[in-house]
This record gives sequence, C-alpha cells and structure tokens, in this order.
Amino acid sequence: MSKSESYVGIHDDLHGGMTPTGTVIRDAWVFGLIAENEDCKGWDKQRLLALYDQVHEAWLPYAHLVSHLPAELRERHARIYDAAISGARAQGWNPELGDED
Repeated sequence: MSKSESYVGIHDDLHGGMTPTGTVIRDAWVFGLIAENEDCKGWDKQRLLALYDQVHEAWLPYAHLVSHLPAELRERHARIYDAAISGARAQGWNPELGDED
C-alpha cells in the first residue's frame, strides 16, 4: 500500500486477510480496540500504523503470547482466529505455501 492508497479492508485483503495488516486488525478486535465489525476499509497508512502501535502496547503485558492472555481474551482470540483461518482456507489459502508458490 503506497502512502496515497487506502486499505482495501480485511475482508478484501489478500488470502482472506491473512496478512500482517489483517493480523493487526484481528488483534485489535481481540483487545477491543476497534469493533469486530470494523474492517478498516478506506483507512490510510498512518491510521493503520497508529492501530499497530495500540495493538503492540496491548500485547506487552502478555509478552505477545496467546498463552499468557486471560481466559476471556484467549477465548476471543481463538474464536476470531479460528474463523479467519477457516475462511481463508475456504478461499484457497494454504499457510504452508509462500507468495512465490
């Protein structure tokens, strides 16, 4: 995404949102930084970077490890990520293939 472009939204992102930006958005949902129906469509790079900073800060108390999350957040993380992985696989995403494959 160039500086002047806006984000396509997690649902229209590559591989069903299985991208670094998609991960930031899903993590923001987990931590309640944005609503789960917010797909970030139309957001510019600066706004996404600000969200990344918020997500990074939210992970710090948990050492960026899902296993360190309290039960409620761990369950929300599992629900959000399980749905994302299922959806991406249904669209043909294979986590074992690289971008060149």
